[in-house]
Formats: sequence, structure tokens, C-alpha cells
Amino acid sequence: MKTNLSSQIKLVRIPKRYYAPSSEIEHASLSRNEKIYTRIYESSVEGAVEVAQGIAQAIKKAVALKGQCTLGLGAGDNTLRVYAELVDLYKKGLVDFENVVVFNLGDFFPINAEQSPSTIARLKSVLLDKVNVAAGNIHTFGDKDNFEDIHQYCKDYEAEIEAAGGIDLLICELGKLGTLAFNEQGSNASSSCRLMLLSPENRQMIASSYHCDAVPTTAVTLGISNILAAKQVVCVAWGENNSAMVLNAVEGKINDQTPASFLQLHRHVSMNIDLPAAERLTRISHPWKVTSCEWTDKLIRRAIVWLCEQTGKPILKLTNKDYNDHGLSELLALYGSAYNVNIRIFNDLQHTITGWPGGKPNADDSNRPERANPYPKRVIVFSPHPDDDVISMGGTLKRLVDQHHDVHVAYETSGNIAVGDEDMMRYVMLMDRIGDRFGINSEEYRRLSHEIHGFINQKHPGDIDIEAVRYLKGKIRQCEATTACYYIGVKPENIHFCELPFYETGTIKKGDLGRRDVDIVKKLIADVKPHQIFVAGDLADPHGTHRVCTDAVLAAVDELLDEPWMSECRIWMYRGAWAEWEIDHIEMAVPISPEELRFKRNSILKHQSQMENAPFLGNDDRLFWQRAEDRNRATAELYKGLGLAAYEAIEAFVEYHPIH
Repeated sequence: MKTNLSSQIKLVRIPKRYYAPSSEIEHASLSRNEKIYTRIYESSVEGAVEVAQGIAQAIKKAVALKGQCTLGLGAGDNTLRVYAELVDLYKKGLVDFENVVVFNLGDFFPINAEQSPSTIARLKSVLLDKVNVAAGNIHTFGDKDNFEDIHQYCKDYEAEIEAAGGIDLLICELGKLGTLAFNEQGSNASSSCRLMLLSPENRQMIASSYHCDAVPTTAVTLGISNILAAKQVVCVAWGENNSAMVLNAVEGKINDQTPASFLQLHRHVSMNIDLPAAERLTRISHPWKVTSCEWTDKLIRRAIVWLCEQTGKPILKLTNKDYNDHGLSELLALYGSAYNVNIRIFNDLQHTITGWPGGKPNADDSNRPERANPYPKRVIVFSPHPDDDVISMGGTLKRLVDQHHDVHVAYETSGNIAVGDEDMMRYVMLMDRIGDRFGINSEEYRRLSHEIHGFINQKHPGDIDIEAVRYLKGKIRQCEATTACYYIGVKPENIHFCELPFYETGTIKKGDLGRRDVDIVKKLIADVKPHQIFVAGDLADPHGTHRVCTDAVLAAVDELLDEPWMSECRIWMYRGAWAEWEIDHIEMAVPISPEELRFKRNSILKHQSQMENAPFLGNDDRLFWQRAEDRNRATAELYKGLGLAAYEAIEAFVEYHPIH
């Protein structure tokens, strides 16, 4: 069973010479906008191996030179893969930690708070307890639990580092908010070891990372000056979620809003990232600025869209001078004139637009995203949570139903942890009041109601909901999803609640994708035998549920590839809740009229528990219906700005091609 196929989704092929140049001269040319030495790896797996091997060599060198190597260790998610590789090297006898001294970069405060996460506990579980580092060589922040003399407490820790001869090699991650260790936005280059107030955004990410509900509001951390004082710094960042901050840190100006940008001041630092994290760097996203290009259809489209943004012109008004003035003369040499390039890209984008997401019957489909036949099609829309379908593709879903396709909607998880206690208790109080009239006031109901009331009245932050509460919250979301489906016109028998087991833990921490999850999805696909599958490509979901749900669908598809009917099935990926497809990747753009956009909003509003009180709205203050409308309108504005038809909104899709 393949459980991580989403990591192999590649929307565009990046020539290896862009991210792994064969010579230092070529690297210097490609990376001339980068102010930190940056290593780009094809995958995080490859990157973790290379970084770990480099650390092992640095340890050997320091021990040979002065008998000891002092490491500064961060405990962020991105470092964990590197530590796993270090453990593997240790087991193979390729690195020795006997003469290694370790300093923890930061930990939560108060250190011994109940149920709070701990960075040193994480470091021990993933690395320190698995290698031969002496317990006396591990330095961390003690079990102080009050704020008295915190300044002296931090100075003493700095003195310990100085007594050890300073940090030889510091390993940290680039935080999603541009942080280093616990240095929040606003930290400056002279900041030293200190108490730091954690931002709400950072605390939410920590809760997801450490799979806990109670995160302290403060942490003790080495400051930027302590990090810059290390003899060598190795920083890592994996995944597209980090791409914006990688760009800011590596190519942007030094700025206290991106603390990691202070690494530009270090003489011996490396930023180690994978291709998804590198996607916004100039040599990956706009390679024509730094080298001659290997021009593909998608890269040409990206370049022309960029040129339109630079000039403020629509595609068909671009001139030879525009191309020459902005470093795109290669395209003129390839195609002869601006007109030839313009008309090609204009037609390319025009052909992505369709009002028939299931294909238009009895029509020429040679330039359409979807084939005309068979008609009507059997369609499955997989929705990770019980509202992702309408948030991400509500307009397209309505079109598919109205155009008489046999549309199934499959809700992969219950979404029960995203229902607030207040929303749930409203239903409990309603049932309490109508129990006698409707004959549901049985002894068993009274027992359950008493149990729920008692639990909620005594519930503390971080407490796991009891089974009756989880069940009720799940049913609330099922009813909301069913109401939205009825509103759109999906047949009752075509609404499926999969309740994948990986999700049903009752806590933020979810299980790993397993055989039972894939089998549930596989059976549904095999029963329906669809001609179209829509699946979430929104892998930026901060809680990871979208990625696991997508992996479940892709794993099921992989196991069904040999079925004859699968050769007739196309798989489309949507986004919307957390991000949108970039225009150079869009392969199907479905226009949404003002009336359809209002209809989509109303279908989202059927999910009442996910309005203002939803616990997991993320860092974006807008409600989900507002995010969806803004993104759909922005996509339409982008098409309009390029000189194509003006629509109220557009939902965008990219085709997934199964890996054989």
C-alpha cells in the first residue's frame, strides 16, 4: 500500500540544473539573488540524508581538532527527519556522539507545566536517547516554574555555552512565520537569551506540531545574537508551506518581521530546502531572470503572465520591446515575434475555461479540458472535512448536478473536533426541552444528557471529548453536510460519510493512514466506478488532514489502476480553503456567475457550526465563505487582466495523473 503519493505530485518538471547546478560558477549565476547559501534537494528525504551526513562530518572534524563538538539543537518539525538520519548513521557506526555536547535552543515556559509540550523531551525521544551522548553533556533549560530572576536564569545558560567553548554547529528550522528557535517577529540581531511571548499564530502551529491542546504562552529561547555567534549554522525547511518564508529569508531584505533573515549576517550558514520549499526562489519560479531556460508550455505561460503583471498589459498587447526589456528575448528567438507567443498563450489559457466541468455532450472536445463522452458521467467528489466540497468547488458541484451527471459526495472524516462545545450544547438543550413532546426522554437519553452536561461543565482546555460528545459533534456535521447537499441537489443515496478511522482519535493528533482507511475509499470507488474523481489538492492545510485524505484516495486509485473502468476515469484536484492554484498550473477553470456565487455562499453557510465559533479557522481572520469568494474572484480578475473574458469568479482545477 502506497501511503504518501501526495508527496510525489509534481505539477511541473524543474530542470535539475536549476536546483543542483554542476559547477560553482553556474551556481553563482543561478543564485545571485540569494543572500544565504542555499542547497535545494529534489525531496526532503534526500535533503535530510545529505544534511545528516554533513553534520556527521562536522562532528568528526571538531572532535579531531579539539576533542569535542558542541551542538545547538532545535526541535522543530523540519529537523526531525535530519535527526532520524543521524540516528541511522550512528547505528551504522558512521558517527559517534561520545564527545558531543548538546545545548537546547529553547523550551516552553514554565518548563514543568502540566500537559505542556517540551522540546527537550522531543529531542530525547527522536535523537538523544538513541545515541551515545552522555547525559551530563546535555544542557537544557531547567525546571524553573516562575518568572523571578528570569534574566539571570538566561544569563547563566549563556555562560554555560561560553564555558563549553561556544556552539560549533547549530541546527534549526526556518519556522513558517519566519522564526528561528522561539524568536518571534520583532526580534532583532542583538537579542540574547530571554523569555519570549509566543504569538497566537505560533501557538496554534505548535499545538498542531506537538499534537496537544494546551500550549504555554511563553518560551525561553536563545536570541538571534546567540544563534549568529555559532561557528556554523545549518537551517532546514521542507514543503510548500515554507516557500514564502524561504523567499523572504533568502532573497528579501534583513527584516525583524522575518527573524530568519538575520542569517544573512552569518559567514558560515546554509539553508537546506526541498523543491516545494524552493518554489518561490527566483531560479525556480522565474529562471529567465538568472539563466537561459528550458522552455516548457507551463514555463512560457508563467513567464507571459509575469510579463503582463510587469507591464500592466493584457497578453495580446505585449510587444517585442516588452519581451526584450524584461529579459524574455529567448522567446522571441524561439517563436519569431511577440504576436506568435501571445496568441499561443492566449489560446492556451482560453481553452482552460469551460462552463461544462463534466464535459459538454455532443460538442467538439478537442480544445476542452474534459471529454464530451460518456454522458452523463458518474462523479465522486471527495471532501476531507464535511464542508471542503462546497468551500472549494461549490459552484462546480452545482454545475455538475444541474448538467445531470450522477454526482456522489464522499465526506472522508467526521470533522467532529471542529465543532465548538457551545454549538453542540445548543442541540443538547433543544433535545432536553422537546424530549417529552417527541418521546425521546428515555432513561438512556437522560443518562447520556446528564453525562454530557457534567463533562462540559467540568471540561478543561486540552481535555479529550468523551465518546458521546464526539458522536454528537460528528452527527451535527453530518446533518449540516446533508443539508448543503440537498440544497445543491445531490441525491440522498449519493451522500457518503466515510468516517476514516485515522481521524477518530478525539484529539488534534491523528493517526497514520492505514489499511482500513484505504479500503473504505477503495470500496466506494469500486462500487461507483466513476468517470471523474475530484480530490483535495489543498495540501497546505495546517492540520494535515487534507494530505492524509488525499493520500487515501490516491492509494486507493493506485490499487485500482488495473480495473478496466479506471482507464476512463480522470482525477481533478481542487483547492480553495487554504490556497489557490497558480495560473500556470490551471487546466480547468470553471466560471461562476454572481447568482452561482451567492448560491455557493449559501451552501457554505449551511455549515453553521463552522462560522464564527469554529476552532480551526487558522491564521486567516476571514470566514471560510469569505476566503472562498475572495480567492474565486481573484482568479477571475487574473484572467480578466490577461485580456480574457471577465467573470464574477472562477474555480480552478489541475488534473492528477496516477503514477504507474
